[in-house]
Amino acid sequence: MTMRTALAQRPVRTWIVLVVLAVVIPIIGLEFHAGTAAAVVILGLASYKVRLVGLDFMELRDAPRELRWVFEAYCLALWLVLAGCLVLL
Repeated sequence: MTMRTALAQRPVRTWIVLVVLAVVIPIIGLEFHAGTAAAVVILGLASYKVRLVGLDFMELRDAPRELRWVFEAYCLALWLVLAGCLVLL
């Protein structure tokens, strides 16, 4: 398998994005000293990682529309609730 054919596969691209985010998220936390705005961004990126894992590795991308919508709403609600708790503290 060549690099080009490997990058054409969605799970490989998703894995690369997850690795990049795993490196970027701690850098954001250290660079901005984990202030409230940085924490909200970090939680947003973490929720995005949860979404990617669910869609591509748990195969929810091809699931029935209602199930996918519930999962997408869960990811958004998770971020909004956690970010709201941070802002209120």
